[in-house]
Amino acid sequence: MSASDPIRPQAIRPKPVRKAVFPVAGLGTRFLPATKAIPKEMLPIIDRPLIQYAVDEAREAGIEQLIFVTGRGKVALVEHFDMAYELETTMRERDKSLDALAPTRIQPGNLLTVRQQVPLGLGHAIWCARAIVGEEPFAVFLPDELMIGSPGCMKQMVEAYQEVGGNLISVLEVPEDEVSSYGVIAPGAQRGALTEVTGLVEKPARGEAPSNLIISGRYILQPEGMAVLDRQEKGAGGEIQLTDAMAQMIGRQPFHAVTFAGKRYDCGSKLGFVEATLALALEREDMAGDVRAMAQRLLASHPPR
Repeated sequence: MSASDPIRPQAIRPKPVRKAVFPVAGLGTRFLPATKAIPKEMLPIIDRPLIQYAVDEAREAGIEQLIFVTGRGKVALVEHFDMAYELETTMRERDKSLDALAPTRIQPGNLLTVRQQVPLGLGHAIWCARAIVGEEPFAVFLPDELMIGSPGCMKQMVEAYQEVGGNLISVLEVPEDEVSSYGVIAPGAQRGALTEVTGLVEKPARGEAPSNLIISGRYILQPEGMAVLDRQEKGAGGEIQLTDAMAQMIGRQPFHAVTFAGKRYDCGSKLGFVEATLALALEREDMAGDVRAMAQRLLASHPPR
């Protein structure tokens, strides 16, 4: 398919995406000491932990089964979505609403965990979930990438997937001077938010990038991707890279990118975490005015150095 050819819908409706993998085994070293005893995915943006935003996005997209690829010291991630009997009983006795806890309730059997025993990269973490994924297409969420939109990023992707099938990744446009920090797609045919992916380039030098569309932490992959990861081929940093496995699937199966209509916050960095907190606070009716006034007051009392 050339860049001038149209993107055609699949003749046969693809299998639904019912399962999602959440790689949450990382140590969170950039946020130490806060993450010494608390998983980085449990750090809150205002009053919801990062993992909750990702799970809510998955549910909105119709995902039924959530697969957490965890490591040592990650028990809090599962407990967050468990029933807190003592807490709920006390709140009822005090006539307090339980509405805030509703998003943390997951039906038994819909949250499963597997261990990534050795930190061998993102591709290896996804591979650890192979037995649960089975022969079904599956989504991947990187909770550090906070994606805010209406509808959510994965719902936008699922709607595109129902049309074209195959493999999809979420992308965002960035200024050309920023592409060297990200994985970038080589684009083919385009139609609206959909772009055919003809190649993937990891952190290209400025001026050598095939586009300014960067991969942004959401994926829909076919089960054949697990077979590629099963070869345990190591890439950059001596790790098993998901990008390398996806690159091998291009040309074998339909592969498209969906340009996300929304905002992305890199909550794997401290600056991005602060930005996300401020941005989401400014969108909330219950605190936007107070937060704006607070920010203006702090800016006035802290002139640039």
